[in-house]
Amino acid sequence: MVFSSSVFLFLFLPVVFGLYYLVPEKHFRSILLILMSVLFYAFGEPFVVFLMLISILVNYILGLLMQKQKLRKPVLILSILWNLGLLGIYKYAGFLIGILNIVPFLNFPVPEIALPIGISFFTFQAMSYVIDLYRNEIPVQKNLFRLVLYITFFPQLIAGPIVKYKDILSQLGERSVNPEEIAQGIRRFIFGLSKKMLLADIMSIPVDRIFGLDHQELTCPLAWMGAVCYTLQIYFDFSGYSDMAIGLGHMFGFSFKENFNYPYISSSMTEFWRRWHISVSTWFKEYLYFPLGGNRKGQARTILNKWIVFFCTGLWHGANWTFILWGLLNGGFLMLEEMNFIPVKKMQKNRFLKILSHVYTILVVIFCFTIFRADHISQGLHFWRTMLGFGIADELHQKVGMSLFLKEWNPLLILTIVLAVFFAMPVKNWIAGKVQSAQKAIKSVAYAGSYVLSLGLLFICLLYLSAGTYSPFIYLNF
Repeated sequence: MVFSSSVFLFLFLPVVFGLYYLVPEKHFRSILLILMSVLFYAFGEPFVVFLMLISILVNYILGLLMQKQKLRKPVLILSILWNLGLLGIYKYAGFLIGILNIVPFLNFPVPEIALPIGISFFTFQAMSYVIDLYRNEIPVQKNLFRLVLYITFFPQLIAGPIVKYKDILSQLGERSVNPEEIAQGIRRFIFGLSKKMLLADIMSIPVDRIFGLDHQELTCPLAWMGAVCYTLQIYFDFSGYSDMAIGLGHMFGFSFKENFNYPYISSSMTEFWRRWHISVSTWFKEYLYFPLGGNRKGQARTILNKWIVFFCTGLWHGANWTFILWGLLNGGFLMLEEMNFIPVKKMQKNRFLKILSHVYTILVVIFCFTIFRADHISQGLHFWRTMLGFGIADELHQKVGMSLFLKEWNPLLILTIVLAVFFAMPVKNWIAGKVQSAQKAIKSVAYAGSYVLSLGLLFICLLYLSAGTYSPFIYLNF
């Protein structure tokens, strides 16, 4: 079940929300959320839900064993092996065996194992719980139901953001909520739904068509159109999901950290990764980069550590060489910035050079996301060649490509791209700042207007939904 489906919007969410506030006692509310979250997951993964529950139980037991001083390190190692082992079996087994089969005389059968939805997210949440216990940053959770609620809570279960246990520890037992917070949560959910349905989904149409073309049909304008549209699509798709998850959390008394902070205004790749998918980047920083030594062991070691982190970040997204190359490319540009081969820090001091630095960052992001979207390395490299003007088709295919390019442009897509570029900038923050410094009457009008706007956006989203306009969230694949 996904947030932008009619089943969720018209049945699941109203029922869960209504029952939650009809149940008076806090413990019963938590049990209700657990049951509904399991039902939410089982709607799409009826059998794999048991795998998730077994994983939670194992991590719960390991957490209890962590209380014994002599067992702390063995328990930590066992937890890492268990959680990474689950990912290895379900996400990477076929990929790794395929690599082994490259060796002459080896021909192992490649298993076809269905990837459980959200396994990358709930596994990382479970790992962070046990690792933080080992670091003495949190107390052991003896109440199994609270740990189950932490991992299964449906807003962030299948596509994040990755919520660390220490960030919501106090909310698992005591949650206070008021009508204003509920209203803000609903508004945030609608804005996220609008990002997904009215921006990301519309841009997915040309993206899917362009990335589905044969090599001979791809021309330079088409390649750039597909790459730019996908760069906008993935941002509004995933940031929209994160907005919906954060909004749903507020509706039930939970407060999740922000997952995106206008990454496309960045003037360096280092800044981009401080703003993009914050929950994953901070997870890798806290649980991999720092244990490797971070930046405490000299520049060479810092560079190596960043490259390891970004290799793992790419691999975390999926068992495909395109994701690995995407991660290594991002790590490579961070390395170049770290060594001042790309002097982004100096460029910030001059207005023109800062604009140039921003252009460099956006171009790198576009080229990296092109390989990320490609089905395989050869397709991604062909896109790159074509975007740079080297993949020139013959005259016939040039004409066909140009007709396809012109056919893709329509008033709706043009408006969508303009709006996407506009809202990829911190316009909302600028408006909020102006409203905050305005008179009380203007604040009241602006506050009421934001809810009127959200209702209008919801109505348009429902129209699209009734017309059968739907595409799955990109990050459900990871």
